[in-house]
Order: sequence, then C-alpha cells, then structure tokens
Amino acid sequence: MTTTQCPNCQSASVITKDFARKFGALIGTLGGATQGAQGALAGAEAGAVMGLVGGPVAVAASTMTGAILGGLIGAATGCITGAKLGEIIDDQVLDNYGCLNCGLSFSCRHYA
Repeated sequence: MTTTQCPNCQSASVITKDFARKFGALIGTLGGATQGAQGALAGAEAGAVMGLVGGPVAVAASTMTGAILGGLIGAATGCITGAKLGEIIDDQVLDNYGCLNCGLSFSCRHYA
C-alpha cells in the first residue's frame, strides 16, 4: 500500500476529508428511513384491511413493528448507497486530501 504524499511539501501527513461521503450517508439515511417506514406502514395497512385475524392489538403491534423495521432497513440501505455515491464524488470531483503540514487541499487524480 502506498502512502499519499503532499505534492507541495512532500509530507506524508495527509488526511482524507470525505465530505461528500459523510453528507451522502446522512441524506441517504434520512431518505431511506422515511421511504422504508412509509412502505412498511402501507403494507401494514393493507394487511389490516384484509383481515383482523389476530385482533386489534395484533394489528397495532404488527403495524408499529413493521414501521420500525422498515425504517431501520431503509435507513441502512440508504446510508450505504449515499456513502458509496459520496465516495465517488470525493474521488472524482472534490479535492479530498488535505495536508496537515502546509494546509494544501488536493486530489490524487491531479498528481498521480
């Protein structure tokens, strides 16, 4: 594994900023949780209309459980998708690296 060096001062004290990855993960988490919960609630409503086999308590419990699980699964999926998209933006568009010695922001695609 090679160490990224600053093209200005040749220092190995370089960090990745990962702004787009963090922002993409946040937006993906929020959007995925919302969509997952909405889908789970819609499915639970359809199940409740079809028949009340377990009674009103079972319908209420399954509705809440479905919404929570749908939200969690949607949030995880959205987070992963948003982070991957953000990672591509970090690598291809933004100056993702920062030198701790001289403060230069740079991208490896310009200095490879």
